[in-house]
Amino acid sequence: MVLAAGADWPDPLLSLSGQRVDDAARWPARRREIIDRLLPLVYGALPSAPASTRLVCLHDAPLRRWPGARLLSCRVESDAMPGFMLRLFMPDAPGPLPVVVSGDGCWHYADDAVLALMLSRGYVFAEFNRVEIAPDPGPPSPHPVQVPQATARHATLAAWAWAVHRVVDVLCTLDGIDTQGIVVVGHSRGGKAALLAGATDERIALTSANNSGAGGAGSWRHQGPGAESLADLMRVFGHWFDPGLQAYAGRERDLPFDQHLLKALIAPRALLTTEALDDLWANPQGSWQSHRAAQCVFDLLGAAGRADIVFRPGGHEHGLADWRCLLDFSDALLRGQPQRRPVSADPFPGLPPPAFGPAA
Repeated sequence: MVLAAGADWPDPLLSLSGQRVDDAARWPARRREIIDRLLPLVYGALPSAPASTRLVCLHDAPLRRWPGARLLSCRVESDAMPGFMLRLFMPDAPGPLPVVVSGDGCWHYADDAVLALMLSRGYVFAEFNRVEIAPDPGPPSPHPVQVPQATARHATLAAWAWAVHRVVDVLCTLDGIDTQGIVVVGHSRGGKAALLAGATDERIALTSANNSGAGGAGSWRHQGPGAESLADLMRVFGHWFDPGLQAYAGRERDLPFDQHLLKALIAPRALLTTEALDDLWANPQGSWQSHRAAQCVFDLLGAAGRADIVFRPGGHEHGLADWRCLLDFSDALLRGQPQRRPVSADPFPGLPPPAFGPAA
């Protein structure tokens, strides 16, 4: 299914009352409006932040493959939850150091080649397994496992984003961490959670999502050939979202929210989305359109160069090239180093830009 590119999109700079946001001083009120009234239509409410969060180090071991580097096995605990494990891979480098946070520990995308890249570039890598916080039952498996089912008060993506925020809590208490250099990244469903986390926590300096698709970087309104529809998503993974989102299946144009608003919430902080041109299910066309539609907010806030989208050939994977692209962007934006790659060219020439409609 291909939805028309010219379908009206919610205007990021037009408040619900119809007032135009024409200078940076008015953006915080519009940002709060999007978070409080529009974001919950898709993701539901995020759990409340606990009164305190603490990091308990359980083990400190050398990483013999990388002399001088260390692995800290820790537990993130608070008064609001039983806790979850966090692994900190520490390079042998003087601090304060930037840190890349990933909740994708359940999929092991960060293999030894990725870890070697992180450590050699002087980044701490903080990895946790998001399904410790909220389980992720999917389609029937030939090898089913029993997952403890608790009564859920929050949609799964909101719970995963909340866990990212708790990791940020504890990172901000550690010596040797550059608290102005916190990067959050995720792939696929993890990219959806990373974007939601970055949009709702201004302590995160750089948010990155790889092949995140519907509910992530991909637009609901503009679905390119072969893209996953809202109906597809809610049928199999409805637990990721607020149940009310189901009402918009087949009528996405009526949804007063699209993913450019999620991206706009990150401005003026840094945003990178990495996409694969052959990963049609993840809607690379729609990711390009939502990227274009969010630019007006980055421009308003004087942050035009702080949002980028990079396309590569290939399919649905989080490979070494994607991680390298992230660190190159982070080095340029957060460390002031020269950009290692050219600015992306338009991957879909001739595709009309999104057209903004009236206030939702």
